[in-house]
Amino acid sequence: MQEIYENELTHEADAEESSDSYSKLVWQRFSRSKAAIAGGLMVVMLTVLALFPEFFSAYDFYASNLGDSFIPPSEIRFFDADGAFQFRPFVYKSELVIDPVTYQAKPELDTEHPHYLRFFVRSWEYKLFGIIDTDLHLFGLDSEDVRVHLLGTDRFGRDLWGRICLAGRVSLSLSILAAVIAIIIGSSVGVISGYYGGAIDNVIQRFVEVVMSFPELPLWMALAAVIPKTWSSGQIFLVMAFIFPFLRWAVLAREVRGKVLSLRETDFILAAKEQGASDFRIIFKHLYPNVLSHVIVILTLMIPDIILAEAFLSFLGIGIQEPLTSWGFLMKSAQSLETLGQNTWILTPVIFIVVAVLGLNFLGDGLRDAADPYSNL
Repeated sequence: MQEIYENELTHEADAEESSDSYSKLVWQRFSRSKAAIAGGLMVVMLTVLALFPEFFSAYDFYASNLGDSFIPPSEIRFFDADGAFQFRPFVYKSELVIDPVTYQAKPELDTEHPHYLRFFVRSWEYKLFGIIDTDLHLFGLDSEDVRVHLLGTDRFGRDLWGRICLAGRVSLSLSILAAVIAIIIGSSVGVISGYYGGAIDNVIQRFVEVVMSFPELPLWMALAAVIPKTWSSGQIFLVMAFIFPFLRWAVLAREVRGKVLSLRETDFILAAKEQGASDFRIIFKHLYPNVLSHVIVILTLMIPDIILAEAFLSFLGIGIQEPLTSWGFLMKSAQSLETLGQNTWILTPVIFIVVAVLGLNFLGDGLRDAADPYSNL
């Protein structure tokens, strides 16, 4: 008995050591990819901004001020009007003056009185995570007469930088939730279809083909358009989160099924069957982990795809609506050629969409390679 017990302890120790060595190999391979690290940093940066938009915004992005409508981005300076370098960043007060010849409004700077930026200032109150009352913000000015808008303001005079950070919370959470739902459904259906085969596989694959035959864009627009206007923003968010996975899971199910078909006749699967392992254990203990790297890649590619789809629908006015806001919803202001031509900073949300898409793609490629550290060694 003592010998059997010692053998079991040795086996457990070897398993733990093997798991530790695998984790180290995964991290070493991931850390060697500069693109993956850059993508991870992009995703982390956007996530932090989305989690704490109130902290990073100097002004209440819910409050409208028509007097500040379409103010261009503030110019942060380190050199004053005389060319002297200042260690503290500052801005000049700007006032719009009508040109008597062209009758166009032009900004006129008050270069006599610089207004310095301060960090970790107390300003408008908000609830952190909807629970903690606080008024701490990352930056602000030492004067209440002058306002600093990093990315300008929208037509209602609301700070665009703060609203973009807030919009990231909706765009990222919606895309991640929708992608996770699609991944869970698609991968589970694909593994089950490929493992059992026969009549079960035929029925599942015919249903998958029916789902894949629907045209995505018209169906998205139809499903989004039937949402009642009386629904709350939370209800609209949940419905949108389930609309996007409706068609996305089918493609993943087909891909996973093909991989499982090639794995189910391998020696380790046959050995597990001979030892009396249940179908549940074989599917989720042996088959699913072997397709996990592919699932991770599809997940990281599906999230930016849903971000773009949500931005397109919201841009058309059939997606996210007030009081929620998303990157696509902020782009609705760019539908006017007059606004787009004179106030180009309204297109700033596009930059955040591009950063999110590139970052997730870079991160997905790095995770795909790192999940199989023994290849190409």
